[in-house]
Amino acid sequence: MNFPTSFPKQHQNHHPGFQYEMNPMPICDDAVYNRKGELLKGKTAIITGGDSGIGRAVSIAYANQGADVVIVYLNEQKDAEEAKRLVETKGTKCTLIAGDISDVNFCNSVVEKTISEYGKIDILVNNAAVQYECTDIKQLSDEQFDRTFKTNAYGTFYMTRAAMNYLKSGACIINTASIVAFKGSATLIDYSMTKGAIVAFTRSLSTALAKGKTGIRVNAVAPGPIWTPLIPSCFDETKTSQFGEDMPMARAGQPVECAGAYVFLASENASYITGQTIHVNGGEIVNG
Repeated sequence: MNFPTSFPKQHQNHHPGFQYEMNPMPICDDAVYNRKGELLKGKTAIITGGDSGIGRAVSIAYANQGADVVIVYLNEQKDAEEAKRLVETKGTKCTLIAGDISDVNFCNSVVEKTISEYGKIDILVNNAAVQYECTDIKQLSDEQFDRTFKTNAYGTFYMTRAAMNYLKSGACIINTASIVAFKGSATLIDYSMTKGAIVAFTRSLSTALAKGKTGIRVNAVAPGPIWTPLIPSCFDETKTSQFGEDMPMARAGQPVECAGAYVFLASENASYITGQTIHVNGGEIVNG
């Protein structure tokens, strides 16, 4: 499949952005990448940020493998409704829950609502995140720093802690890290910090659960530049139009190109894998 190598200039003033306003729209489903199967048949998955971008691609891919999906999103109602429609075309159930994962009470309620409706949680995908560009750390406000950490790091912790009350042997947690956790970013310092924290959290929790003989696996996916609503809502028009061009493969990735890693890590094919990070980044070589 031929994917875009550049994008029209565009910027969104709302954050974390709306997928339906993007040009071109991110590719979240494709028959070549997302084939029907039963790898996750009968499982229930919670996916934060499942309304758009990587989260939407994972939601569709999980449904295509037989999983029911609970999509958690902030306030992007139009994107969320479309994601639900796409999931349900695969023949499984989808529940939408709107709210802010930086609020511990909301995270607890997501888990309780999922248990009330589905009776179990088999997969937790901590994917929702925000990022804000800042070219000078002296200008990085306390408000931005708090918002980035509360959403990306605290939200991941809150959702995981709440889900652990119900996860059983055979369940798994998959965290969305980032290439910047390993190579850094001069203009996304606070975002990079949170993604580094998520990698450390993945490694630490996986070790604790393995040594505790829980049967619960914890892994991460570290995407490189992927065409999602975060991009036009974070960067200016020029950077958006050139997004991903500096990678070895000379283009940005599409969400559908990430989804297979999440399917693999959630399936029995990854039964001997925990504490690891899969890098989906267009050829950038990073340590870790």
